[in-house]
Amino acid sequence: MFENLTDKLDGIFKKLRGKGRLDEENIQGAMKEIRMALLEADVNFKVVKDFIEDVKGRAVGQEVTDSLSPGQQVVKIVHDRLVELMGGTSSQIRFGNRFPAPVMLVGLQGSGKTTTAVKLAKFISRQGKRTMLVSVDVYRPAAMEQLKVLANETGMEVFPGDAKEDPLTICLNAVEEAKSRGYEVLIIDTAGRLQIDVEMMEELRKIKEVVHPAEILFVADAMTGQEAVNVATTFNERLGIDGVIMTKMDGDARGGAALSLKAVMGKPIKFVGIGEKVDALEVFHPERMATRILGMGDILTLVEKAQATVDEQQARELEKKIRKNEFTLEDFRSQLTQIKKMGSIKDMLSMIPGFNKIKALKNIDPDEKELGRVTAIIDSMTRKERHNYLLIDGQRRKRIALGSGTTVQDVNRLLKNYGEMRKMMKKMTSKDGMKAMRRGNFPFSK
Repeated sequence: MFENLTDKLDGIFKKLRGKGRLDEENIQGAMKEIRMALLEADVNFKVVKDFIEDVKGRAVGQEVTDSLSPGQQVVKIVHDRLVELMGGTSSQIRFGNRFPAPVMLVGLQGSGKTTTAVKLAKFISRQGKRTMLVSVDVYRPAAMEQLKVLANETGMEVFPGDAKEDPLTICLNAVEEAKSRGYEVLIIDTAGRLQIDVEMMEELRKIKEVVHPAEILFVADAMTGQEAVNVATTFNERLGIDGVIMTKMDGDARGGAALSLKAVMGKPIKFVGIGEKVDALEVFHPERMATRILGMGDILTLVEKAQATVDEQQARELEKKIRKNEFTLEDFRSQLTQIKKMGSIKDMLSMIPGFNKIKALKNIDPDEKELGRVTAIIDSMTRKERHNYLLIDGQRRKRIALGSGTTVQDVNRLLKNYGEMRKMMKKMTSKDGMKAMRRGNFPFSK
């Protein structure tokens, strides 16, 4: 989402870092460029104006102009101000002491509210809280059915409301059901409209009065830019919301809404949706988002994703196999499955500090389907072939290609890459390789 903004800021800071000293004129020029970059990213005009004035005020101070690396000091000021702009720290859902704790999701049609309800339920259930879902959208055709289907796919419980009933009655029945069955959280997927209207707001206000929600979360579509900020502000004024879930953050939006929301309406972004999968919902961390915008990566989120998907026992066993040069195609397939669970490869690469600055890799667009092809090829092999790839001769390659719906060339490419990987692992785990790694030299060359 912030790719264009990141590139522009990187170019601006590169110029600053190239100067031995900074004067007011240098800083003024840089601020003008940063201002244009933020406006082009669809950040709210007033937010940009305040941001630039604040950064400029800090940047012309004695601490920066007398610094040995003034360019780096300005980058730090911009980073710190971006963190402040987005809320400073991550904001969690406050469930309170009620059982169940109702959480209302509100927003316009098409913002991804129903999908987000299921993602949020899954996220909360992983935190150890028993969670139930209910849809009170009695207007949109098959809205309740959509929630049931999505929830069933993830093993989440849904209260079976009747579309012929009043939304308030459905809410009250769902609360009673959740309470009697020991659920700790009830997520209420409310009806949306194509635009804000009096009837919609009145219904939401009545639901709020009846269920006394622990939190009301506005679901905003990042693709709609500043319009998402305007709509969220209206909802907050008329209903009172506690936070925002920003969806479609993996799309082509410019990112201005994410940078403007907290400053404009005073409510934090609590979660971001980063894909269609049910686990593609993350806690919003302003600090981490700021480092990503400035091209510094997001290693903490990458580590968290790995910890959430990698089995520690399997990892230890895999390490032993690599050390003994016993890394098989079956192990390779297992690692690909783990990678797929972590999400988009491009997204993971963007979390590696400095990745966007490597010109050879900058425009890389990993083919996500390639993982599926590789997995299909390995699945088409016999157990003996997966444990000893040297058995795979010409006839076997044809059979594997036919069974996996790929070509012999695809099979050859996989086996060649796998062979190279084994050689690299052998070098890395040898005595000379370990010594070289400790010195910072990676023994990848043949």
